[in-house]
Amino acid sequence: MTETSVRIDGNRLSLPGGASVRFVRTLRLPETGTHPLPPGLGEFPVRRVADYADTVPEEWRARGGVMLPVYLREAMWLSFAGTREPAALQVGVGKVCAVSGRPWSDRLSRDPQNYVVLPRQPWLDGINSGSGTVRQFVAVPLGTGATVEGQLTGAEVWGGVQLQAFTLSAAELLRWREEERRRRESAPRGARPGGAFGAPAPAAAPGGAPGYGGTVRRRSAPAMGLGVGGSMRQEVYRDQRPPTDWAERPAGRVFVHLVTPPEWRRITGEAPPPSPVDRAAYTRAGLPWYDYYDQDAHDLAPTGPLQDVKPVGDWIGDDHEPWQAPAPHQVHPLGDTPGRPVRDGDW
Repeated sequence: MTETSVRIDGNRLSLPGGASVRFVRTLRLPETGTHPLPPGLGEFPVRRVADYADTVPEEWRARGGVMLPVYLREAMWLSFAGTREPAALQVGVGKVCAVSGRPWSDRLSRDPQNYVVLPRQPWLDGINSGSGTVRQFVAVPLGTGATVEGQLTGAEVWGGVQLQAFTLSAAELLRWREEERRRRESAPRGARPGGAFGAPAPAAAPGGAPGYGGTVRRRSAPAMGLGVGGSMRQEVYRDQRPPTDWAERPAGRVFVHLVTPPEWRRITGEAPPPSPVDRAAYTRAGLPWYDYYDQDAHDLAPTGPLQDVKPVGDWIGDDHEPWQAPAPHQVHPLGDTPGRPVRDGDW
């Protein structure tokens, strides 16, 4: 097990090249219909596995990384606000790519695209499952068969979330930095530069290959994976750079273990966060939801495997929490420091 260039600063993961990832708690959507982006309700606490070597499962020590607590059927989204330089970020759910639905890879792919481009992609709320939509990330225990991993591979071995970052190639990074320097120098005094690629700096407010199959192998472990919930309006943007702009090898990676609240208390000695906010009460209070649109970006078409993933309700029963849709005035349009190193292991 070796230290990586991934660092943890509070609850934020910093990956090479300035990529920044936070895990945000949110309201769980109904599994029918298509909805606006739900709001962020605070960050999940994130801790290094290496700091709890005496209390985490042995396999977690071998994989290294970080961990965070989630409740059954709790929803989350990944925020990339604060990312500085361009990066290609792969996001895995149980070592299945959340963008392409293909098995985890240590290489970037364009056909189909297996990564998101930062900072153009301000956040990711779920798997790329429809044209202009994603299906929400929802936590479920391993062993139910409800995870994306279980449905597409027939096994639930890994769980958690995997992140892997690629920087620009050395030559392209030098060119990009020079362009950024010139742009800053030419900007009017007091002007606030936007994000890279000409995109506006995003606000931080909101939030299996074909041939897989077999019977899901059940296992008993204090670990969680990600299934899917409701659909929301969100685009996964197509990379507009040529493939040669990116480095051939990843600059950093991290395994994110998802822990049940009782296990979190046992492992860390900390109280887990309170249970998720009742979504009907949130909507009745008139609090905001969001829509995001980038007119200069192009949506990435969904791939077959992810379109076929079924929501967790099909596996573990209906959702009986009441749903109250937000009123039109509640939907708001958006758009237009070193931390401690994280140890990586075998996975």
